[in-house]
Amino acid sequence: MQCDNCHERPAAIHLTQIVDNSVTTAHLCEECASEKGINTSASVAKLPLAGFLGGTGTGVAAALPAGADAGACDSCGSTLQDFRDTGRLGCAHCYAQFEPQLRELLRRIHGSFHHVGKLYLHGETTAADEVPKLLVELRDRLKRSIEAENFELAAELRDRIRALE
Repeated sequence: MQCDNCHERPAAIHLTQIVDNSVTTAHLCEECASEKGINTSASVAKLPLAGFLGGTGTGVAAALPAGADAGACDSCGSTLQDFRDTGRLGCAHCYAQFEPQLRELLRRIHGSFHHVGKLYLHGETTAADEVPKLLVELRDRLKRSIEAENFELAAELRDRIRALE
């Protein structure tokens, strides 16, 4: 992704501003960001993903081959090369866009393609000693969803808590 200002250098700073439900996004290189007065000394956290994966024996080269190009994310414009460079995906839609390329990497790191959560519950059957733990976790999730103003999730969690109580 190129800088929105100079159109010459790759964008390293991604700014999103939300004002009255209007979203404005700017992608700037470090030089243009500095010119606009944005502190760039610690603004881009480079994650040593390739070094980390190399140390664990998973090998980023095998999991994400350099030739494998899936284009850019339809939502934010990030590419797999951006992920290789920074260790971060650009947005939530990148997971779906780059799923075929990320599948093997996730399996090697986590041991599975699917997240199963902290507590596995088979259907609606729960052991009596697991219910209090589940209630604590659900109440915590309910509190966080209310703070984040995610009221649909909060209503679902409230109903699950009531059913367990």
